[in-house]
Amino acid sequence: MSGGTTNFRYLIDSYLDWVARERVPVVEGLGVDLDDVATAPWPRLGGGCRAALVHLRGRGDFLGVQLIEIPPGVQTDWLRHLYDDVFFVLSGRGSTSIELGEGETRSFDWGPRALFAPPLNTRFRLAGLDSAPARLLCGNDLPFLMNVFRNEHFLFDHPADFPERLARLASEDEFVPVAPGRHLCETSFIPDLGALALPEWEARGAGFRNIDIVLSDSSMHAHVAEMPAGTYTKGRRHDAGVHVVGISGAGYTLLWKPGDTAFERLELRPGALFALTDETLHQHFNPGAEPLRYLAISIGSDRYPMLARKLKRRAVFDTSLKDGGLQIDYADQDPRIHALWREAISATGAASRMEHVFEARA
Repeated sequence: MSGGTTNFRYLIDSYLDWVARERVPVVEGLGVDLDDVATAPWPRLGGGCRAALVHLRGRGDFLGVQLIEIPPGVQTDWLRHLYDDVFFVLSGRGSTSIELGEGETRSFDWGPRALFAPPLNTRFRLAGLDSAPARLLCGNDLPFLMNVFRNEHFLFDHPADFPERLARLASEDEFVPVAPGRHLCETSFIPDLGALALPEWEARGAGFRNIDIVLSDSSMHAHVAEMPAGTYTKGRRHDAGVHVVGISGAGYTLLWKPGDTAFERLELRPGALFALTDETLHQHFNPGAEPLRYLAISIGSDRYPMLARKLKRRAVFDTSLKDGGLQIDYADQDPRIHALWREAISATGAASRMEHVFEARA
């Protein structure tokens, strides 16, 4: 046994080592405007396609985000990988082709606000069909798996097939009734999240709507939520790793930790992405005259939660913090929050639908 320490390495993040070898831009921060992120050629995609990796402070241990840009008339190489991912189209139009086996391929076209997920380790390719570049957000669990296996060849070149996941492509979209706030849409492709029907979930706030999405039977979670004009949600505590991006409308989100003397404000609108850090309290606000709709993605779906912590917390999502849950009732929120709300909605000129809540409280 050598007594030297010259080659001793510890506290290794194999995912970040892999990122350094890929030589694409890396964007960091609490939140980012994806429209402003510069991309660079990523040979792994082929075809002159470009990308950037988005490493937000709240990404946690599991989730990675890639911003993929496909030039007009260009397509990627055939891709496959042994991790789950979710694609959300930010801008542009294109198509996805997925190999079904025995020479058969399924293709579908997509445009802005589409959501889709190729089944695990299935060969697929993306193509740009517009006169402008197509930009897609890809959320995935690559960071966790790269740190587990530490083997690029295993993750990107493994021949394993998952026919039970591939079968989802041949199925119609299915609405699975569970309970308010937990209803599921099971699918592999949604052409327009802005047009997706959302059930009501009044426990989150007046007129609030939400549906959870199981994509290609994967372990990735996605949900789409909508707030009516002139309203805001109840506050809530979250684990790290939940990434939120606007779909339509415009508003803002306040973030804070217990004991903080100030709130941090992030914009909530199309193209704006942020990730909640661990044990962060947050609250969404829509001071506009139109509904505000957003997408959230994370690791661990409602069908396959993966983490015991997530399973436990899911059971108390709607329960007040004072009763051991995750939610802050309006009656218990910091009074500064409503004062800030009045300033925000006064600036937009929209009508507030929250005043009756606080008149009743008074």
